[in-house]
Amino acid sequence: MEKTRDTLQIRNETAVLVSVHLPNKRVEPAESLAELESLVETAGALVVGRVYQKRARPHPACYIGKGKAHQVVEHIQKLETKVNTIIFDNDLSPAQIRELEKIFECKVLDRSELILDIFASRAQTHESKLQVELAQLQYTYPRLTRMWTHLDTVVGAAAGAAGAVGGIGTRGPGEKQLEIDRRLVQKRLSQLRKQIQDIDQRKQRQVQSRKDHFTVSLVGYTNAGKSTLMNLLTGSEEYVENKLFATLDTKTAKWNLSKDLNVLLSDTVGFVRDLPHHLVASFRATLEEAIHADLLLHVVDVSHPQAELQLQAANEVLGEIGCKEKDILLVFNKIDRQTSGTADMMKTLYPESLPISAKKGIGIEELVNTVIDRMTGEMVRLRVVSPMADGRIRNFLQAHGEILTEDYGDTTVTIEAQLGRRQLPGLERLKPTAWEIVS
Repeated sequence: MEKTRDTLQIRNETAVLVSVHLPNKRVEPAESLAELESLVETAGALVVGRVYQKRARPHPACYIGKGKAHQVVEHIQKLETKVNTIIFDNDLSPAQIRELEKIFECKVLDRSELILDIFASRAQTHESKLQVELAQLQYTYPRLTRMWTHLDTVVGAAAGAAGAVGGIGTRGPGEKQLEIDRRLVQKRLSQLRKQIQDIDQRKQRQVQSRKDHFTVSLVGYTNAGKSTLMNLLTGSEEYVENKLFATLDTKTAKWNLSKDLNVLLSDTVGFVRDLPHHLVASFRATLEEAIHADLLLHVVDVSHPQAELQLQAANEVLGEIGCKEKDILLVFNKIDRQTSGTADMMKTLYPESLPISAKKGIGIEELVNTVIDRMTGEMVRLRVVSPMADGRIRNFLQAHGEILTEDYGDTTVTIEAQLGRRQLPGLERLKPTAWEIVS
C-alpha cells in the first residue's frame, strides 16, 4: 500500500484557487473566481491566491497546462502563508487530480468535491445527511484509488456537520477506514438508495396530503434571499445567513394572503452553477415540495452582476427535476442594493417579473396580489351541494376561496362560495353532489 499523506487537522485551511476558462464557459474568469472564493469561505477555508488560465481545451493530463501548473508552484512558494489545498473551479478526472497532486505536493479538489463538502458540513437532519452521503459516495466511488493515497481517515458527514476538525474534502461519507472496499461502498450505496427511496415516498405522501391547499415554493440560486423572504411572508424564524447553502432542508409554513385566503409556502435548497448531478438526484426528496407545487416563486438576486447567468443556472436545475413547465413567477429581490442598473435591464428582459426587497419590505403588496391572481384567476360565485359527511369540499372552498352561506339539510349541505376559475378543476376532483356557477 502506498504511504499516505497526513490529513490536515485544522479548520481554516489555506487555499489557492484555479479557474481554467474554456470557450464554452459563460462566466467571466473574475466572476467565476469570485463565486469559487465564496464557496471556499463557506467551507471554512482562507483564500491566499487566485490563478486563471484561458485554454481552447483542457490539458488531458492535468487540465491546466503543465507550464501554468509549474507557475502555480512558483507562485505558492513566494507566498508568506503555507498553502495546503488547491481548489479548481472545474471538474477534474481522478487521473488529473493524481497528476496535479504530484506537481503541487498538496491536496487538490475540484468544484464538485468542494460543493459536496459544504453540503456535508451544513447537513443537520437525518434526511439531508443521508442525501449528502449518497452523493458523496457516488462521487467517491470512481476516485477511491486517489483517496487511498492521501486520506488517513475519512471523516463522517455527521462529524463535519457537528463541527469536527478535518480539511475540506475530508468530511466523507462515514466510513472510518483507510482502504474503503469497493464492495462495501456498493452495499452502502444500495442501503442509502433504499432509505432515500422510502423518504421520497413519504415526502410524496406528505405533499399529496396538502392537495387541499394551494402550495407555493421558493426556488432560485443560493443566497438570493429566499429564507429572508420566507420569514417576511410567513412570520417564521428560518435560519438566515449571508453564506451559500444556508438552507438545506425544506421548511413549510402558512402564508396568509388575505383575511380568508392562505397558502402553504415552502423554502427549498438553493441552486448553484454546475451543481453536481449526483447532488441534484440525491436531493430530489428534499425538492418534492417544488416538484409538486402549484406555483414557484423563482427568486433572483438582481443586485448581483451575474444575475442573468444565475437565473439561467437555476432554470437548468429546474429543468433537470422536471419543473421548467410549471407556473413560475420571477421575483427580482434586493432592488434596494442594486446600483448598476441590472434591475432595469432584467425587468426589460423579463417584463412579467416583480421587483422586491425582502429585507426592506418593498414590493410585497404587489407580490401578494399577483400570487392571489395566479392562485384564483377570475372570481366566480358558486352553489355547491355536497354530502354532509364529506368535509373535504367545505375545507377546499374555505382554503381556496370564501364561503358566503351554508344551508344544512338532512344528509347534504348547500354552500354558496366565491372561488377562482383556476380552482374549479380542484373542486371537480372532489366530486361534489352538484355544483353550478350562479354569477
